Amino acid sequence: MVAPILAYEDLGLIQGAGWLFRDLNFYVGPRDRLALIGRNGAGKTTLLKLIAGTIESDEGRRTIVPGTRVILLEQDPNLSGFATLADYVLSGSDAPQHFEAAAIADQLGIDLSREAATASGGERRRAAIVRALAQDPDVLLLDEPTNHLDIGAIEWLEDWLRRFRGAFVVISHDRTFLTRLTKQTLWLDRGNLRRAEVGFGGFDAWTEQVYAEEQRAAEKLDAKLKIEEHWLQRGVTGRRRRNQGRLSKLKEMRAERAAMIGPQGAAALAMGSDDNKTKVVIDAEHVNKSYDGRTIIRDLTFRVTRGDRIGIVGRNGAGKTTLLRLLTGELAPDSGTVKLAKTLDGIVIDQQRKLMAPEKTVREVLADGGDWIDVLGAKKHIHGYLKEFLFDPSLAEAKVGSLSGGERSRLLLAREFARHSNLLVLDEPTNDLDLETLDLLQEVIADYEGTVLIVSHDRDFLDRTVTVTLGLEGSGKVDVVAGGYEDWERQRAPQIEKKPVAKGAPAAPAPPPQARTKLSYKDQRDFDQLPKKIEQLDAAIARDESLLADPELYARDPAKFDRLMKAIAAAREEKEMAELRWLELAEMAEALA
Repeated sequence: MVAPILAYEDLGLIQGAGWLFRDLNFYVGPRDRLALIGRNGAGKTTLLKLIAGTIESDEGRRTIVPGTRVILLEQDPNLSGFATLADYVLSGSDAPQHFEAAAIADQLGIDLSREAATASGGERRRAAIVRALAQDPDVLLLDEPTNHLDIGAIEWLEDWLRRFRGAFVVISHDRTFLTRLTKQTLWLDRGNLRRAEVGFGGFDAWTEQVYAEEQRAAEKLDAKLKIEEHWLQRGVTGRRRRNQGRLSKLKEMRAERAAMIGPQGAAALAMGSDDNKTKVVIDAEHVNKSYDGRTIIRDLTFRVTRGDRIGIVGRNGAGKTTLLRLLTGELAPDSGTVKLAKTLDGIVIDQQRKLMAPEKTVREVLADGGDWIDVLGAKKHIHGYLKEFLFDPSLAEAKVGSLSGGERSRLLLAREFARHSNLLVLDEPTNDLDLETLDLLQEVIADYEGTVLIVSHDRDFLDRTVTVTLGLEGSGKVDVVAGGYEDWERQRAPQIEKKPVAKGAPAAPAPPPQARTKLSYKDQRDFDQLPKKIEQLDAAIARDESLLADPELYARDPAKFDRLMKAIAAAREEKEMAELRWLELAEMAEALA
C-alpha cells in the first residue's frame, strides 16, 4: 500500500449543541480520486475544510507529509473587497504565478479583468477554479465544482482532473462527473465515515450491501426499531428500485415522442382545444430572436405537448434562457409566433431561490405557521410532508437561514410542488442538491401530470428525466432530439471527414480487394473469450472491493489490506487492457464484414 500523504485519526467536531461527527478515521493517498458522498447537512463541506486545515477540529490528530500543498475550491468563494477577478485570483501569500493563472483562464474562457462585483455566478466559479488549479496543489479539495458551469467548462475540468498528478477529494451532485473521475468513495452517513476502494459508479451497489448488513445485524440484536429510525435510507433504497420502472416508462415516452418529431423538428400534431385536455400546450412556429445583430434563435418550429419533459442544454451564452423565456411567453419573438394554451398555469423554480426569506421558519414557509398544508387539494400534516421531502420533522421550527443551501433548495421544491399547476419550469434545479434529493426530484417529476421545462447542465439528471432535448450550439440553430443529453451528444458527434482530393489530380484507382475476409484464428479466439475474461475480472474486483469495504480491515490486518489493494489495481489494469483489445478486435471484425 502506498503511504498516505494526509490522514486524520479520531476526528471529532462539535456543532451547535452536540457532535457533528466523532471518531472519524481516514486518509488520502498521493493519487487518490475520492468522491465524498453524504446527505445535505451531514457535514461534507465542513469535513473538506477540516482536511484543508482552514478550521480546527475539537478532537483528533491531523497528519500530513511536510511540503504537501492542500488547496480548497470552496462552493461560494468570497470575492468581496476585490475590484476585479484577477485581483481575487492573484491575492494572498499563496497566490499562483500570473502566467499559470492566465494560461488556465484562457483555456476556461474567463476574462479576469472583469469587475468582481458584477461577475455572474459562472464567472465567479471559473475564477475560483483558475485560482485553485494554478496554485499547483498536491491535494485538491473540490466542493461542488460544476455548479454554474456550462457543459463545455465541465468537460474541460474533467479532462484536467484526468491528467492531474496529485490527489483530489470532490463533493458533487453531478453523477456523470463523479462516475467518470472517481476511483474511491468516502461516505459520510449518520456521523460515520466509510471508505470503499470503488468509484462512484459502484456506490449504489455498495450502499445497498451496507444497508442489508445493518438490517441483518439489527434483527440479530432484536433491535429492529433502530433500523426503522433510518426512514431516509430505507426510503432511498426503495426509491432506487422504483426508479428502474420509471426509467423504462421514460424510454417508452421517448419512443412515442420520436414518432411525432418530423425532419425539421416539428411535432406532427394539430393544435387541440384550449380545455383541460389540451394536447399541445406551447406551439412555436418559425421563431427568430436576435440581440445586437447576433442571432440567438433561428427559425424554430416546435410543439410542446401535455406531459412532455423538455430539457434545454448548451454552453453559457448559447441562448438557453432566451429560449426558455420565448417558450413561456415571457419574451416576444422578433418574427414567428408562440401560442400558449389558455389553461396553462405554471410555476417557476429558478437558480436564485428568491422565495426563501432567511428569517422565516420552515413551518411559516410551508404552512403559513400552521400544522397542515394543502398539497394539490389534499390536507397533509406538516411533519408528514417534511418526511416526504427527506427532512427530519423536528426542523419545522428551524429558521430558513440556518439551513444548508441544499436544504433550502429542497424546502423550495416542497413548497412549490404543493401548488396546483400544469407547467413546471426548472432553471438549474440540481444546484446544491444532494444525490438523495435528486432521486426524489426525479421521482416527483416522473409523477407530475403536467409539462416540465428544464434548463440544466447536469447530464445524468437530463438522461433520467426528459423526453425531448433542445440543444443549442450558439449559432441560432436549435437541435430537437427525442431523448436526453446523451442522445443529443450522439447526434451532434462530428462525422469522420473524407480526405479531399487535390484539384486537377486524377482520381486514385480503387485499392485492390483485401485478401483477408475474417479474423485470424488467434484474433477470433481472443474476440470470443475476452468478454468472459472481463466478466471474471469484474467479479474479482467486486469481491475484493467488498472485503475492503470493512472499515476495520486496515487496523486489523494491514497486510491483507495491502494485498487486496494490489490485487484490485492489477485486475483493473488487466481489465482495461482486455477491453481495449476486445474493442480493437470488434472494429477489425466490423471492417472485415
